[in-house]
Amino acid sequence: MLESVSAATDLDLISYLRSIPDARMRRGVRFPAWYLLLVAVLGILSGCRSLRDLERFAIRHHTVLTESLGVELRRPPSDSTFRYFFHQVDVAALCAAIRDWTIAQIPGGAADLDQLVCAGKTLRGSIVPTTGGGAPGFRKDATPLVSTPGGLSGNCQKR
Repeated sequence: MLESVSAATDLDLISYLRSIPDARMRRGVRFPAWYLLLVAVLGILSGCRSLRDLERFAIRHHTVLTESLGVELRRPPSDSTFRYFFHQVDVAALCAAIRDWTIAQIPGGAADLDQLVCAGKTLRGSIVPTTGGGAPGFRKDATPLVSTPGGLSGNCQKR
């Protein structure tokens, strides 16, 4: 888990997103990296399937997000802002931050966790159909959301 995150903020996704290094050059940066990641997470959870969808989501919720987060941004991010940012984001750090945040949601942590059960949701392209029409299997190159000693990961239910 992140060392910089205190026990009081274990459930705070923004703290985990702030820990992800920003690979962009300082010049011309209009939006904090954590803000773009937060809008992307919220947009994807709301059904956004493209960069244009993320832009529409950011426009629709710009006022509410900036006021509730205490951020002063003159305009919402565009689809090209998301495109350029996603080309430079450290994917491994993003996966680790989301994994650590997900584990922090489990009461008592993941110390005695054998496995974490998925709630039926998968990342696009992370599951491939099996021959013979059986249950689909995970791709070997897919990155699981949460890795635990006993198995794969997902929606935080101890078994």
